[in-house]
Amino acid sequence: MQISTTANPTPVDDARLAEILANPGFGTYFTDHMLTVEWTPEKDWHDARITPYGPLTLDPATAVLHYAQETFEGMKAYRHEDGSIWTFRPEQNAARMVRSSQRLAFPELPVDDFVACVDALVEADQRWVPDNSAGGGEKSLYLRPFMFASETFLGVRPSQHVTFMVIASPAGAYFKGGIKPVNLWLSETFTRAGRGGMGAAKTGGNYAASLAAQREAIEKGCDQVVFLDDQEFRYIEELGGMNLFFVHRDGRIVTPETGTILEGITRASIIELAGKLGHAVEERKFSIDEWRDGVASGEITEIFACGTAAVVTPVGELRSPSGATPAPASTELTMQIRDALVGMQFGRSEDTFGWMHKVC
Repeated sequence: MQISTTANPTPVDDARLAEILANPGFGTYFTDHMLTVEWTPEKDWHDARITPYGPLTLDPATAVLHYAQETFEGMKAYRHEDGSIWTFRPEQNAARMVRSSQRLAFPELPVDDFVACVDALVEADQRWVPDNSAGGGEKSLYLRPFMFASETFLGVRPSQHVTFMVIASPAGAYFKGGIKPVNLWLSETFTRAGRGGMGAAKTGGNYAASLAAQREAIEKGCDQVVFLDDQEFRYIEELGGMNLFFVHRDGRIVTPETGTILEGITRASIIELAGKLGHAVEERKFSIDEWRDGVASGEITEIFACGTAAVVTPVGELRSPSGATPAPASTELTMQIRDALVGMQFGRSEDTFGWMHKVC
């Protein structure tokens, strides 16, 4: 894919950028440029370009605003101590976007083109990738590739004009002041997805479906919501934005099977990493009763959640209308897995899997 570049004539100055990178938060500041590629049946993917970051102009009848035909990805770029910049398993994000596109009736952006687009924007805005070498922190450049139905048309059919974009935003460490367990609220009212639905696609509608339950969780003093299956309201699915793992006394790890839940890149990496560390990982149905009984008996020794933003975090208390289940006491394996992943991402430990992708 040929990508043209129009440099931003008024980039953020160095002094202001230093202020932003000192305390970037999450999703608040955006880099100097953005990448855009368009698709039509006649031209296929075309007009790939990097331009100054700025607002989009959309007709009120743009299809995405009415029918929610949209997918996105979330990933990060990391600056290593030698100044080089890397991403983590970008081809997996590209492959997942292909799967999401199939479910949302989008054209498929080839994996190599996806990676090339992300690389091009990171290279153009490489000064925005934070430097952690002085303090061993976890700041990064968050990358948001997304695709939407950009045809001006009111009608329920796949869009005949599609736009793919990549934007980027510097991100601070997810945990300020040390890693803290997340307390969870068990939703007994809402489900997120069902068999044959869009739960395994990374699309905005899935996140919109989680918001009412997430609001309920916050009102109950919790950080995230746990969703159950839509058939029996018995089996654990996922959190509002993370996948779950349950460590057993004998070293086995269980994670809910996919099909109606998103196959996280971090989740897939943990399954491989845990196996290398000598822990068998089972992907199967896991009930809320097994969670409660396992903690009570001591059979479950650790519970952790994972995702792009937090990487890995211990799970604290589980609360529900019927009572609370305490957190297991140990976080030993949780932190071992987290340290291994973060170490690879920031170049502080050896990447024995070949997961890191050098951008520049």
